[in-house]
Amino acid sequence: MGEPHGVGIVGLGVISRAYLATLADHPELRIVAVADLDATRSAAVAAALPGAEALSVDRLLDHPEVRTVLNLTIPAAHAEISLAAIDAGRNVYVEKPLAVTFPEGRSIVDRAASAGVRLGCAPDTVLGTGTQTARAAVDGGLIGRPISASAVMVTPGHERWHPHPDFYYAPGGGPLLDMGPYYISALVHLLGPVRAVVGAASRLRAERVIGSGPRSGQRIPVEVDSHVTGVLEHVDGALSTITTSFDSVATTAAPIEVHGETGSLAVPDPNRFDGEVRLFPLGGTGWRAREPQAGYADGSRGLGLVDLVRADDRRPPRAGGEFALHVLETMTALLRSAAEGRRIELTTSVERPVPVPHTRAEDWRGAPADAS
Repeated sequence: MGEPHGVGIVGLGVISRAYLATLADHPELRIVAVADLDATRSAAVAAALPGAEALSVDRLLDHPEVRTVLNLTIPAAHAEISLAAIDAGRNVYVEKPLAVTFPEGRSIVDRAASAGVRLGCAPDTVLGTGTQTARAAVDGGLIGRPISASAVMVTPGHERWHPHPDFYYAPGGGPLLDMGPYYISALVHLLGPVRAVVGAASRLRAERVIGSGPRSGQRIPVEVDSHVTGVLEHVDGALSTITTSFDSVATTAAPIEVHGETGSLAVPDPNRFDGEVRLFPLGGTGWRAREPQAGYADGSRGLGLVDLVRADDRRPPRAGGEFALHVLETMTALLRSAAEGRRIELTTSVERPVPVPHTRAEDWRGAPADAS
């Protein structure tokens, strides 16, 4: 297997716990250093990771054993940290979205290509058995030619549970840029790239109230649209509708449905790695669950970084930078369309990533084959 691949983590907020649970004990990786604006927090995390150091960002990027930087900063800092890591000759895997704006995302992808480093970006949930089994059903012709799809994500807002939710309602936040990457990534895996979009959006509240943590009861401003909906025109002709909302309470809609000439497919939540895929064939009498047939089993956050480390010249990262840039342009074009009241054609396209074969957890986690 060789020496473990050295990783440096920048940003140790809430999401870092999920990544650490996957990466800290992975035999192919070693967390060399961590950095955070809160020095106390970085020191505490480093103390729990054998051999890891708590460093400043600059010192982390210069560390000779850091080969890949895991960028878990807030969205507004994604471009700055990713570009600095690329300029230091490091591979980068960044939390979604790739950047706050499309030009920033474009600069990250171009800079990584020029530097000859690998670039990856969340979400990696779509590499799990849920989305990948659904993709196998579509690719296998079980619904015939795809005609349309719907994607629905509604929630009352993250301020109800997140102790520091400010960035969700600042530029770069909102339901589309925060949660849209899961749904649009899944739709591109299922139906291929997007060629044009039409969007609409609203913002019905000027403030939100933090519901937990030390700032409970504090009011924060809403600077972005909190309900976004739109239509995606896929290159092969299918039409997807998407709704993302921080203004709604609940829904009975499937997270994603795909409809074809000979069947309909219910796809599980793309914010999860697993979930039940259900098929209703033409002439059938009901929905039938499908056994997992593809994807990384028992996936967890950080799987995409493992996939990036294992990629090579023959098989690029499945959660790669070009893919993330296309998703980012789709989202920012929806917001532009909503603001300008017109259909917008995209400037990017992307090949669908190589499908994930059904892969046992012990194989992608690097554990012995007889591990429990």
